Amino acid sequence: MAFSRRRWIGSALALGAASAAVLTPLRVLAKSRPAFTAESTDSALNSLFGDRVIEESDQIVLKIPDIAENGAVVPVTVSTDIAGVEKIAIVVDENPNPLSASFSIKPDAFADISTRVKMGKSSRVRALVQTPEKIYVTSKDVKVTIGGCGG
Repeated sequence: MAFSRRRWIGSALALGAASAAVLTPLRVLAKSRPAFTAESTDSALNSLFGDRVIEESDQIVLKIPDIAENGAVVPVTVSTDIAGVEKIAIVVDENPNPLSASFSIKPDAFADISTRVKMGKSSRVRALVQTPEKIYVTSKDVKVTIGGCGG
């Protein structure tokens, strides 16, 4: 079977599109890699936000169970009505790499995310919301039980 020019061009275009789809997320990951590989909460926050002041806020809703019976899949929802949200991050203080998730929020999008995080042990979980002016945080202590026994 001969390989036609039309088929070759179609294959080249498909390969180019696939490469772009793979490389774009890798570039984004490379930019935030230091925050995700940080081994302490302070270094993760510094990688994410630099030396900007982080202010407590009651305008952030952090939904996470008080007791997580399976630390491998702990559901988390973060939402806020704060205007101009650019980023939402979830930090689990006692994890070996505390930054569990970071979401970029497009302008005029609802600042409402849901995900699942892994928790190795009981810990404080922080939800951070970045706007152009400030960074806000709320947190909650979550107990992780072993084997789902509730104790």
